[in-house]
Amino acid sequence: MNYDEPKDYLDNQPLSEINIIPLVDVMLVLLILFMITAPLFTPHAIKIDLPQASSEINVSKPNIITLSIDAKGRLFWNKEPIDQPEFNKRLTHAAQQPPTPELQLWADKITPYQKIAEVMSIAHQAGITRLGFITQPD
Repeated sequence: MNYDEPKDYLDNQPLSEINIIPLVDVMLVLLILFMITAPLFTPHAIKIDLPQASSEINVSKPNIITLSIDAKGRLFWNKEPIDQPEFNKRLTHAAQQPPTPELQLWADKITPYQKIAEVMSIAHQAGITRLGFITQPD
């Protein structure tokens, strides 16, 4: 055997042992993260004894005002014809009711947008905050 020959035959051999140091490092980091975050998942509840009371739920539904506008721009308050000054007066009176009513707007398909915008503006100025547009389903 010649000692001057390079020892390449040792470098080409596969490793026969597993290096577990990176695995241990990752597992320790995960363990520390779980130890820090585990207390956050437990609920911190305070035990208190609440009093018992029987009462009915007070669900007050607001009045619904149906306002229809036909193709010619005429107004109908709950299906009865109404002129512009009377509409303004009724809308102001309705806005002062304790549960503010909901204004449901029915408009013909060919109603000019100008008329719808005017009605919306008057309703907003009167204090109506709930406004719905009613459409025909397909």
